[in-house]
Amino acid sequence: MRAAVLHETGQEKLEVLDDIETAGFGPGKVKIRVRATGLCHSDLSAMNGVLPQPAPFIPGHEGAGEIIDVGDGVTGLSQGDRVLLCWLPACGACPACKRGQTHLCLAGFMNAGTPNFKRPGGDVFGFAGTGTFAEEVVVDAGCAVPIPDDVPFDIAALIGCGVTTGLGAALNTADVAAGSSVAVIGCGGVGISAIQGARLKGAAQIVAVDPVASRRESALKFGATEAVSPDELADAKQRITAGEGFDYVFEVVGKSATARTAYETTRRGGTMCVVGAGAMDDQLQFNMFELFFDEKRILPSMYGGGDVLTSYERAIALWRAGRIDLEGLITHRVRLAEVNEALDQMRTGVSLRTCIEI
Repeated sequence: MRAAVLHETGQEKLEVLDDIETAGFGPGKVKIRVRATGLCHSDLSAMNGVLPQPAPFIPGHEGAGEIIDVGDGVTGLSQGDRVLLCWLPACGACPACKRGQTHLCLAGFMNAGTPNFKRPGGDVFGFAGTGTFAEEVVVDAGCAVPIPDDVPFDIAALIGCGVTTGLGAALNTADVAAGSSVAVIGCGGVGISAIQGARLKGAAQIVAVDPVASRRESALKFGATEAVSPDELADAKQRITAGEGFDYVFEVVGKSATARTAYETTRRGGTMCVVGAGAMDDQLQFNMFELFFDEKRILPSMYGGGDVLTSYERAIALWRAGRIDLEGLITHRVRLAEVNEALDQMRTGVSLRTCIEI
């Protein structure tokens, strides 16, 4: 079968090969025919080494498709079921799951270190235990979440990561208050989803911050009340909040520099929500006086900060009701053979989400 492979961490291009095979199918596993997958910035971060991932590997973790085989012991799933892929399934038994923090379950991370593909040259890993830039993938049954027949594969794929992450940051983690002021730094697919979440919660002002003009224009269509470049953020803070700072600021870039900007843009007693996934060696500094004196809440948001299965259902319900726009997030479409075009679209910022049709 065909798949897009990164041979070594740090390479900028993927090679589409046709000698890939799935591996690891057996009890408790399912094999999925991937139909659509989104390109998430985390895929780029894994390719350049910001996020740890053994290589060679197949990127992609935001996918949807059909089950083509079910291993022994799997219940509730059958051949032909339409599913989205959950890259962070909950085991239901660990301390985090028992506390109700299923999004912090580490069981799914263990999958990232087990190869689920192979080729004549040896084992190949799937990013985050999945690897959806492939025609087929073998995953734990818990990674396959059934979707209703009226949800297209491309929409389901987005719900599998970016939409759930961004919406959840606003709805679950920050719990944005009605009438509040919000700034979102970084307006790709996840940042736009955070904007939609803030709008749903009734925020009065939502300022989108991004260096790319097309993304700023898009943010206005999704609910931002205004959109500015990073150089214009200080002026927006002064105009909108009289210099006090925003009630909520979402950092959706994953860099210490933008996180520091987010902190300084948050009012005293306000909330800074860290959504972007950054590097382990990128240090963010605070002094002890400002932490005490400003009393700003710093809330990291992992995968939307809530039970992901509930979040999936909520996103589908909101989409059906026309309360959120998911089709509009897909600004570009390519075939698997054109996957490197999708990478360029994300690197230059011209896309919100590129859908790769497998």
